This record gives sequence, C-alpha cells and structure tokens, in this order.
Amino acid sequence: MASLPALSPRAARTRSALISAGFELLAEKPIDAIPIDEVVARAGVAKGSFFNHFADKSAFASAIADEVRLELEDRITAANAAVEDPLARIAGGMCVSAAFALAEPKRTIVLLRSNASSTLSSHPLNCGLVGDMEAALAAGMVREEARAGGVLYWLGLCQVLIANLIEERPVLDAARERLGTMVLLGLTGLGASHERAKAIADAARAAL
Repeated sequence: MASLPALSPRAARTRSALISAGFELLAEKPIDAIPIDEVVARAGVAKGSFFNHFADKSAFASAIADEVRLELEDRITAANAAVEDPLARIAGGMCVSAAFALAEPKRTIVLLRSNASSTLSSHPLNCGLVGDMEAALAAGMVREEARAGGVLYWLGLCQVLIANLIEERPVLDAARERLGTMVLLGLTGLGASHERAKAIADAARAAL
C-alpha cells in the first residue's frame, strides 16, 4: 500500500483521533448512519479537520478498513511464512480470517462495514492472494477459470465466512467444522482434487 504523506505531529494526532472515533462508531452502526458531526464530536476536533484528511465519508470508512485489513494481512503473512504449497497458503488466509473474527469481533465488524474496493485483484492488500492463485495456476493445481475469477471467489468465501461467524458466534468446535467445510468446498470449487482439499481442510480445522 502506498504510504501516506508525512504529517505534522498535530495533523497526525488529529487523523489518529478521527480514525479512532470512526472505528468506535463503525462498530456500532454503518457508515451511512454516522453523521460527520458525530465523528468530529467524538474525536474532539473541528469539523473542518475532517476534510483536511478525508474527501468524504466513503474515503474515511476505507481508511479505517485498510488499517484493520493491514493488521489481518500481516497475520496471514506471518502464518504463511513457512508454507510453500500455494493451496495451503490460500486456505491459510481463510483460517487466519476465521480466527481473527472469533478473537476480534469488533474489528471484524468494522472491516465488514467498510469494505470498499477490497474485492479488487488490484487492491494492494490482495497481492498475497493474487500471487498464491497465480502459483496454483502455474502448477496446474486449480482450473483455468480461476485465472479470471479465483481471487474474487476466494475473497467472497472468506467474507461470507467471517460474517457468519460474527452473526452466529458459534462455539469453537462448530467454528472449526464450518471452516473445514468452507475450505473443502472452496478448494474443490477452484479445481483442487478432493483428496488434497480434504487434507488441507483437516489441517485448517486443527489450526483454528
């Protein structure tokens, strides 16, 4: 992700206060239901300060989402650091996302409520998944259709899974079973063999 221009200490404090206020508000309600006046009041800054940092509420929500997604992507990168199999790496992203939803429900709600542009293959935070999908294609592990739609397909599965975990709050055993089923269905949907997908799904259940 491109780095932000350097801010003065005062501007950095203002932006941080706005982001913190927005995070708390997004955990309570969707961005469309949050007036800018409420954001600046909670942040304790002047209303004009909001527009010094964000073009509009959509840009504001995207900035908050990117901070949470960056944290999630860092966890996925760490979990996949020693994994070479691209299918296992793809599944690892889903496993870490599920664990994040269970451990960080508030942050996950914020992510789900401010998801602009995150399904684009060109989004910087999707570069790891794009690379893993390309590696799986090159190795003949997934069907050719995954070249055009594999990333979108997998991101959709991950988003639906974490939304379901937040909505239902299942016990751990039920969450493990749901994750394993989604990994199995997801990988076979990409074209992986049932045997390989099942082994990866079993490993994901055990890791959660």
